Amino acid sequence: MAIFSVYVVNKAGGLIYQYDNYVPRAEVEKTFSFPLDLVLKIHDEKVVVSFGQRDGIRVGHAVLSINGVDVNGKLFAIGSQLSPEVGSSGIEMLETDMFKLHCFQTLTGIKFIVLADPRQSGVDGLLRKIYEIYSDFALKNPFYSLEMPIRCELFDQNLKSALEIAEKAGTFGPGS
Repeated sequence: MAIFSVYVVNKAGGLIYQYDNYVPRAEVEKTFSFPLDLVLKIHDEKVVVSFGQRDGIRVGHAVLSINGVDVNGKLFAIGSQLSPEVGSSGIEMLETDMFKLHCFQTLTGIKFIVLADPRQSGVDGLLRKIYEIYSDFALKNPFYSLEMPIRCELFDQNLKSALEIAEKAGTFGPGS
């Protein structure tokens, strides 16, 4: 089991921190048949197709709306618009056969995103621990400006330590 990556996104949707903990190598080549699923990514504040082709939609095409609702280029907004529940607060977990994307959004709009092995347990506790580390080592740093990239050695060290504990123990309980 492994934690692959950690991302911190500010309330405007900008990436302010990225840490690649473990990058798995592709061991198997897969063959896809028509119709291909579409993979979306954010590029220059637009949602574009990065992989796949279907019904005239090709790589590089921008997604302007989903079901008639404008897409403004934010993962949170896309999750809210694709959700079958009215008034959804966005993506909390997205599961594939290769990884699980877990997202924790604070009341101030900061999003903590973790990509982990699908079998990894305790990721919700880890997300809250990362929020605690962010509060203790980024927000309390007098040289850190809100909404700006996080460049703090103590934040990095404590995050790496938390990831090691999560991978070994699998959980984060109270007082961790």
